[in-house]
Amino acid sequence: MNKTFLYILLFLVLPYSGFSQDSFELDVFRGQPVNYQGRPGIDKDAIQTQQGRLVYKKIQVPKYAEGSDVHLKLRLKSMGDRWDKSGSCFVVSDPELISILDIADKGKEFPVESGVLSRFLGIRPASDYLPVVELIRFVTPFGAGYYSDNNEGHRKPVYIPKWENEIVWEKDISHLLTVMEGEIYVGVWIDTWTKEGFEFDLSLYYSGRKDVLRQVKPLVNTIGYVKGQNLPEFFADTTLSHIFSIEKKVKNAKMYFITSGHGGHSGGDEFSRKKNQVWLDGISVLDTIPWRDDCASFRRYNPTSGVWLKKDSASYIDFEARKYKVKEIEERMASSDLSRSNWCPGSMVEPFIIHIGDLEPGSHQIEIAIDAAQAEKEKYNHWLVSAYLIFEE
Repeated sequence: MNKTFLYILLFLVLPYSGFSQDSFELDVFRGQPVNYQGRPGIDKDAIQTQQGRLVYKKIQVPKYAEGSDVHLKLRLKSMGDRWDKSGSCFVVSDPELISILDIADKGKEFPVESGVLSRFLGIRPASDYLPVVELIRFVTPFGAGYYSDNNEGHRKPVYIPKWENEIVWEKDISHLLTVMEGEIYVGVWIDTWTKEGFEFDLSLYYSGRKDVLRQVKPLVNTIGYVKGQNLPEFFADTTLSHIFSIEKKVKNAKMYFITSGHGGHSGGDEFSRKKNQVWLDGISVLDTIPWRDDCASFRRYNPTSGVWLKKDSASYIDFEARKYKVKEIEERMASSDLSRSNWCPGSMVEPFIIHIGDLEPGSHQIEIAIDAAQAEKEKYNHWLVSAYLIFEE
């Protein structure tokens, strides 16, 4: 056989090494409502629970023995909820173990050892229980979608051409492939208390491109997804600690740490700089004050944000005098513009990625401390924290 012909034949028959596996795309949810005692969805495979505030679905994804990219897209709009609400997209990767879904719908109970201070349950892994792995944390915008055509109140600044009708978050979650394949449950929780709530789409895309396979170990998750989980206000009183085991030496370990402070109104943890510290085996691996001061960049997603006027001095061009002048003005100041504890209305909360390196087999301990304020009546200071470990074997 002619060598040139053989090479052409091989090129046509053999797959390109970078994409040796089939790609896969799935619309997990489409037009799915999340609300409180409101309109149910029409997707027969979607299970709405917690009176509509949490929805999940069982899906089947191919196995990628040689790894793959994984991309998540979440599209959300208000159906009448005006407020900024915490939200979480998560995966239950081991249906054989107890999870929040069993607590919500199958009458199971949280193991005592999963709790903190006896009454904050479902936070830590136990022998037969795993907290869910958080794929993305997000905060809903003020009213984007339902209120975007409402011009009452003259709240729109001149620098915004229009209010956006929805918000879209996209995230590369390729490092979580091993808990995002096979038969899994994917869900979304939003802390809404209105019957109108929100509507969202969720899709996943797997490129099939070869990638390093990483194992995932859930560590902690303080989000109160289901009934029986109290508001996670305990950081004012104690450190969150968890002991986990590694069976054999692993390499290139990284900890993903997602944190955001909420509640307390103007003087609470939402609007106050609070130190977050993480230790692994007694060694400090993170010491930071999580903070966002770019919230004004999300203004176009927040048509129902509260607005007040603030006096200021503005330098402007006086064309007749052909020079700059200064005069006192009143500017709109929106609640959504204010800096917050690692989140903005309409934003995705990015994880801190902590590089650990190699880990020896045996027991290890993670400890998390936050300089949190006490939760008072109508000042519900609390911190939503989740963490997991990824590594190569």
